[in-house]
Amino acid sequence: MAGKRRSGKELVEEAGGRLDVTFHDAALLERALTHSSARGHAGFDYQRLEFLGDRVLGLAVAEMLYEMFPDAMEGELSVRLNALVNAETLAEIADELELSALIRTGSDVRSQAARKHVNMRADVMEALIAVIYLEHGLDEIRRFIRTYWTKRAKAAKAARGDPKTVLQEWAHQVSGTTPGYVIEGREGPDHDPIFNVAVRIAGFADGHGRGRSKREAEQAAATEVLVREGVWKPLQEEAS
Repeated sequence: MAGKRRSGKELVEEAGGRLDVTFHDAALLERALTHSSARGHAGFDYQRLEFLGDRVLGLAVAEMLYEMFPDAMEGELSVRLNALVNAETLAEIADELELSALIRTGSDVRSQAARKHVNMRADVMEALIAVIYLEHGLDEIRRFIRTYWTKRAKAAKAARGDPKTVLQEWAHQVSGTTPGYVIEGREGPDHDPIFNVAVRIAGFADGHGRGRSKREAEQAAATEVLVREGVWKPLQEEAS
């Protein structure tokens, strides 16, 4: 992460082209793409913009879901909202937009675990949403959110709760126990590992999952059990 240092004009053009947004304030945009480890002076990083972008994103996505699912109850809307504004989804969209090369970080951050990079890409996505809001207002935010979040909002998995939470509730009902997660293996380099995790529930076969973070692998293992035991349908069946 952290590509070459671009001039203000280059940054405006490149970021604008990737996000299909016209940026005007090069300094504000640079701030949104700067991690605290690389800031040139105190406070010149994305943290304040991330704070604002998080709130703007939540409002825009909530409004979109309210309109898209007129018959959904508050609980379903909350589950969908949480799935669409979490770090994994934001990092996924940042990757779709190929933003990593634009993010400025210090050398110490580049050597951190992949999970840290997921959070960083998510934070930058929120900071950029704040810049779009400050420069163009809510109408442009609505357009941007609908462009990149609509297909994800329609996905069946967006209506599901967190698999670990759902599995825990189910396990308590059927066995009176709490699922236990065990790391079975780890592959790849330290900066980009793949975890293999098993989840164990008394009286049931183990579930297995892989992921780029322990949490992601645990969620995959929990999902395997939920689908196998018929608590959840496979996603392709839910989408049909």
